[in-house]
Amino acid sequence: MTGVTIRTVHDVAGIAAVTRYFCEVWQTPHDAPPYPAEVLHSLVHAGGAVHAAHDGDRLAGASVAVFGPGQEIYSLVAAADRGLGYAVKQAQREWALDHGALTMRWTFDPLVGRNARFNLVKLGAVGTEYLTDFYGPMTDGVNDGDESDRLTATWDLTARPRSYDTGDREAAPVMAFAPDGGPLVRRDRADRYMYCRVPGDIVRLRAADPLAALRWRHAVREVFTEAFVEGFVAAGMSRDGWYTLGRKEDVA
Repeated sequence: MTGVTIRTVHDVAGIAAVTRYFCEVWQTPHDAPPYPAEVLHSLVHAGGAVHAAHDGDRLAGASVAVFGPGQEIYSLVAAADRGLGYAVKQAQREWALDHGALTMRWTFDPLVGRNARFNLVKLGAVGTEYLTDFYGPMTDGVNDGDESDRLTATWDLTARPRSYDTGDREAAPVMAFAPDGGPLVRRDRADRYMYCRVPGDIVRLRAADPLAALRWRHAVREVFTEAFVEGFVAAGMSRDGWYTLGRKEDVA
C-alpha cells in the first residue's frame, strides 16, 4: 500500500476522472459512461460519497455510496486495480461508520467467483438476496449478451470477521450437474449446507461461447432461487469455485 492514497472526491476534475476510470473498467466509450459525472456530482451533493484511490499519480480505484433506509449504506459501485479492492471497501466502511451506518449492501454477479470470494470470505459479507435479471439487458463491454442476475451482499460493518463452518463438501451427495457435465449442486444429508459451483471464468466464457454462459446463468439461478426460498443464504466461496450456502439462522 506504499504510495496509495484514498480520499473522498468533491471537485469537478476529480469526479470526471472517476467517470473515465469506470469507462475503462466497463469498456464503454467515454461519451457513454456507465456513471456520468453529473450523476456522481448529484449523489455527492445529496450526501453520498465518491472515493478515489490513487497509486502515486495514477487513479487505481473508485467507489460510490449513498444512504439507504435506516442505518444502512448502499454501495452503488466499487472497482479497483488488483490488490486495492480491500482498501477501497475499507475506506467506504470507515466513511459509513463515521456517518452512523451499521450495514452496507451492494450487488454483484454471482457467476464471478473471484468477486464472490472477496465479498463473502475476505470482507465477511453474506449473500442475502438473489435478483433475477436485475438491470435488464446490459450493453457494456463486460456484461453484453448476458442476463444481469445479481446477488445482494449484506455487510455488518460493526462485526468482527466471522468464522463459519462450511461442512464437508466432498461428502455431500451430488444433486444436479452443470452445463459442462461436472457437479453443479451438492447437499449434505443433514440439510444444513448446500454447495453450488460456478464456472472458472464467466467473463472469458461469455466472450467465447455466449450460449454456454447463458446455460450456466440459468442453472445457477435455479439453484439459488430455490435455496433462498428454503431459507439458505450464501456464506462462503472456495478457491475452486464452490459457493457454500448455509441456513440463515446459522450464518447471521
